[in-house]
Amino acid sequence: MDLHLAGKTALVTGASRGIGLAIVRALIAEGATVVGSARTVSAELADSGAHTITADLGTPAGPPDLVREVLDRHGDIDILVNNVGGGEASDLQAFFDYDDALWQRVFDLNFFSAVRACRAAISSVVRRNGLIVNISSIGARVPHTGPVPYTTAKAALNAYGKALAEEYGDQGVRVVTVSPGPTRTPLWTDPHGVGGAIAAAQGVSHDELIAGLASTSGIRSGRLVEPEEIASLVAYLASPLAASMTGHDYVVDGGAVKTA
Repeated sequence: MDLHLAGKTALVTGASRGIGLAIVRALIAEGATVVGSARTVSAELADSGAHTITADLGTPAGPPDLVREVLDRHGDIDILVNNVGGGEASDLQAFFDYDDALWQRVFDLNFFSAVRACRAAISSVVRRNGLIVNISSIGARVPHTGPVPYTTAKAALNAYGKALAEEYGDQGVRVVTVSPGPTRTPLWTDPHGVGGAIAAAQGVSHDELIAGLASTSGIRSGRLVEPEEIASLVAYLASPLAASMTGHDYVVDGGAVKTA
């Protein structure tokens, strides 16, 4: 299927690995010009065919500086994918042990990075009748499943996307949210990352955690979500074939969330 993305320019944040890298590859495969941004450009991102810009999007200046550089180099942005996010192993703490500094750091990366990028890019996206995609998490719907600062930030991102879609819909801009369930990315698969920390907290090996994650998460497909499955949805949403799809949260979780 031709998604009619040739000639479109996309900016994907958090593009060095996992879901972001898969989105970069999917958009390039459909003919889009893609700028991939990350704090560190991985070998995989460098080899993807994307233009790359390093940026720390967890800082107030990071997102607007990035958008300004993309506009200077490549012209208007048709597709903005706010994918950067996640957490660190140290984020796993008892409920009331999260201090203000950790809350702020998690919100800066998982919520304010998108707010700041949208603010900087919106005039360009309006000119192009473009699309904004916010990558969230099913944690926004089932907040007990992750560190509470992270799931709360993602819930805020979901609400922000709905409001942005309403505010700019009559100017030709579409805004959608995509909420993955547990996905086969380094967040889970790195034994020294969040997955390893969760395994240690549960008193199981990292391999045992990954092997049982689909079952314990209620994923009816019996396996983790693959990054490419999320990327294919994002590519379709970016297409004019999806011109009436806006304001919604699209869950990709293998059936883990049981509510409508």
